[in-house]
Amino acid sequence: MFTAPNVILGLKIAVSAVTVLLIAAIIAIAMGRKRLHGRINIAYFVLTMTAVLFFEIIIRVINPNLTNDFTPDQRRALNIHLGFAIPSAILMPIMLFSGLTHNRRLHLPLAVLFLIVWLGTFITGVFTLPHTAN
Repeated sequence: MFTAPNVILGLKIAVSAVTVLLIAAIIAIAMGRKRLHGRINIAYFVLTMTAVLFFEIIIRVINPNLTNDFTPDQRRALNIHLGFAIPSAILMPIMLFSGLTHNRRLHLPLAVLFLIVWLGTFITGVFTLPHTAN
């Protein structure tokens, strides 16, 4: 059940699902609906962090040998993905805090930076991570 292809396919689904929420939050703020934007972002944050914790438990505790059979190319793809995903995960609570405190001077530049690293997270997570077995 917790094989590398299944876990990575699950990650791809999770990244895609929360990206839909992120797009909805961007649409909400573009429409001037700040409260809705904030609520969607809280849901985005909670769901993303839940997925991160769930997948970390699988990878670190339940099946720590999950990626042992990865080829060098697959391992490289995972490392590139993590190069975007880790900064995204670090920026998320900072973004949420700056948004909740209405600190626009901090929130807007962080939003641009976050969108760039999240775009990298999405592209590398959905299109480059292997979800088939060797």
